[in-house]
Amino acid sequence: MSRAFPIGLTPPDWLVRNLQPQQAPLNRPAIARAAVAMSLPLALGLATGHTAYGALASMGALSGVIGDTADAYRMRILNIAVPQLFGALGVTLGAAVYGHGWYAVTALTLIALASGMISTIGAVASVSGLLLLLNSVIGAGLPLPGAWWLAPVLMSGGGLLVLLLALLAWPLRSGVPERTAVANTYRTVADLLTTCGDDPTAAYDAARQAVTQSLNQSYDLVLARRARHHGRNPELTRLLAQLNAITPVVEAAPAVHQTGRPLPPQIRDAVRDLAHAVETGYTGPTGLDLPTPTSETTRAVDHALRHAAEVVTAPDVDPRGIDDRLGRPAALRIRAARAARNVLLSSGSWRYGLRLALCIGLAQVLVSTVPVPRSYWIALTITFVLKPDFGSVFSRALLRALGTVAGLVIAAAVLSVVPRGWWDVLVLLVLAPLIPALTPRGYGYQTMAITPVILLLSDILNHQGTALLLPRLVDSLIGCGIALIAGYLLWPESWHTRVGDRLAEAVADTAGYVESAFGVPGNPGAPGLEADPAARARMRRRLYRDLSVIRTEFQRALTEPPPTGRLAAGWLPLVVAVERIVDATTAARVRVKHGAPPPSPAEVTQVALQLRELSQGVRESEVLVEVRTDLTGPAGSVLEPLRQEVAAARAIASPH
Repeated sequence: MSRAFPIGLTPPDWLVRNLQPQQAPLNRPAIARAAVAMSLPLALGLATGHTAYGALASMGALSGVIGDTADAYRMRILNIAVPQLFGALGVTLGAAVYGHGWYAVTALTLIALASGMISTIGAVASVSGLLLLLNSVIGAGLPLPGAWWLAPVLMSGGGLLVLLLALLAWPLRSGVPERTAVANTYRTVADLLTTCGDDPTAAYDAARQAVTQSLNQSYDLVLARRARHHGRNPELTRLLAQLNAITPVVEAAPAVHQTGRPLPPQIRDAVRDLAHAVETGYTGPTGLDLPTPTSETTRAVDHALRHAAEVVTAPDVDPRGIDDRLGRPAALRIRAARAARNVLLSSGSWRYGLRLALCIGLAQVLVSTVPVPRSYWIALTITFVLKPDFGSVFSRALLRALGTVAGLVIAAAVLSVVPRGWWDVLVLLVLAPLIPALTPRGYGYQTMAITPVILLLSDILNHQGTALLLPRLVDSLIGCGIALIAGYLLWPESWHTRVGDRLAEAVADTAGYVESAFGVPGNPGAPGLEADPAARARMRRRLYRDLSVIRTEFQRALTEPPPTGRLAAGWLPLVVAVERIVDATTAARVRVKHGAPPPSPAEVTQVALQLRELSQGVRESEVLVEVRTDLTGPAGSVLEPLRQEVAAARAIASPH
């Protein structure tokens, strides 16, 4: 019979969340690219008698493998090629100050400041800032072979080899990732409709979150390409029209769920058939077999599905009739100027940059005053741990330490058993695929996969063998310690959970959405919103996107030790409550559109007022505070479910 652990031996929840692997499918093409891109340069170096050059190129390929995460081919160019330019600049600057003592300390500190500030722009800029600092540390800490320009060329060449392999199928599969993403969105909507009306509500909430994430991804992929083509590409126009067409089906789902009656299975099957048509480009008759609608909610679903079927199977789409539900991205010149302005003027950008600069500066001062062999590993550890946009610093430091220990065990076996030479190529063929395979599982698993690869390539450059292992462990622990103290504990914003402006702003935006949904004049800063369906749709989509981001931030906070994680757990139900308020608002509008009596302006104004009071309370407090709940209205009103959700949200914000 099994025995329970004593209470004192039970691991805390935050530790379990940190160590629990995340579920993710294997990206087999990325695994194959990693094996080829990292072993081929080393093989060429061995064959030509320039093993060190091959190791440098393989090290550059490692950065390309880490950035090889995009589905769309044009996004792969941005994710891999742009960071390589910053990486080349970084290794050039680092090599220029190699062995120059305090000049190197100053240079790396300033580069760290720039890296942290750049990271606040977006995903591609974040990886670019990471490579800028990472390669600067390598260049300043390792004697690189050849002329000053050779190391940047070799490392960038290794990264571009990954890009070349990633683009091989582009001529044959252009547009396929975008079509697949849109088709998957249709499938997630089918899953959502399957859960409508069923208990438990948690299944519906999970399906709704999956739809939000899928819509976000699909719109990002399609609009990123359409910004370049400005509507001239008929395929992209068609995909955008198909995404817009599924939106009314998504809007009808909350109304169906409120009824408590499941939809007939023909509805789900029809959406899955449309998903297949999207994926294959089919434009023939659909043969929809839909049941006769009997209520305003089923009429809404029937009307939305028939419209989606017409759009999906239409052979031609007029781009002039397609509105961008998230807004078309601005021109590149405008976005670049906006990003530069935000970086220079944002207090968050300066805080992130100063945190990173402080830690890197302390690390460089330490290794300049205390003799630490191959001390560049300390700064490398800080670079990975303290990237402020990569999640909790505390969690990453913990997982970095644990992952390094596990990776050193693998490296010890490799460096002590495998002879140097062509065997290294075979080892890379085995170890390199583990990086894309384990990275989606979590940061600790990624560290475990990367550590033996970096140590193997470092050994090829330095020929230290197993003597590398213990110094690397000590350096990693020192780097984690500096990041925790100077980059975490010294900054109250890191370990004080506060809902803050973001959730409060989402609640206030929800109040505006309630007003716009029923044509009640609301925020004077958004004139015409009530009369513009496209603007209203964009508002709803942005609300869901913002709430999805907030939910992700709270999930990260749950991995923090007490009291941070415990306070975050207390706020998370409010995020769910606000999502349900948006759902209830959408459901009420759908019912009105299909025959239900509209609410009076006084009812709408009362709900919006309650939400704005809730927003103000959230903005001004660090803990849950008591709020007054005073919502009444006509019995049987279309807003009754919405009033219940608002009352529930305000009750959540009251301590028990």
